[in-house]
Amino acid sequence: MSIQSVAVFCGSKDGNDPQFLIEATAFGKLLGTAGMNLVYGGGNKGLMGAVANGAMAAGVKVIGVIPELLIAWEHQHEGITELHVVADMHVRKKMMYEICDAAIILPGGNGTLDELFEMLTWNTLKIHDKKIILLNCNGFYDHLVAHMQMMQAQGFLYESVEHRLMVVSTAKEAMSLLQSF
Repeated sequence: MSIQSVAVFCGSKDGNDPQFLIEATAFGKLLGTAGMNLVYGGGNKGLMGAVANGAMAAGVKVIGVIPELLIAWEHQHEGITELHVVADMHVRKKMMYEICDAAIILPGGNGTLDELFEMLTWNTLKIHDKKIILLNCNGFYDHLVAHMQMMQAQGFLYESVEHRLMVVSTAKEAMSLLQSF
């Protein structure tokens, strides 16, 4: 099965490292160049807006899924192909999972981690078998990856972290992985 649509989970803020914004924009453009559609949170701010703008500039379909309560907060993107306004965060995540063929996680905050861990949990429980890639830009997720490896070493995971989560450092590496599936 080739990857047609990729869900991107990331911050609705830029973060402090300028490289985060550079990688988010680059990933959106790379998606477009590869002809893969973007599924994301529907906002026009932060890394979320950057990845959407990069994908739109490259000419692919951009599908946003935003809960009603975040419309003002994340400034819904007016220029994307489709915007689904949903009741809450649970509906948002479920719809994004259903639409995508794979997921990539860029730097972000609590919501991004929630989305990452729900994807991993669903994958482990065999609710889906979608590939999950963590873009560890400038070591942003080093401590998280180390903690997950410690969870494994302490006997709390059913399999190795690497079995469910592929970790890369750049948008180019993430796209190479997506194209290899």
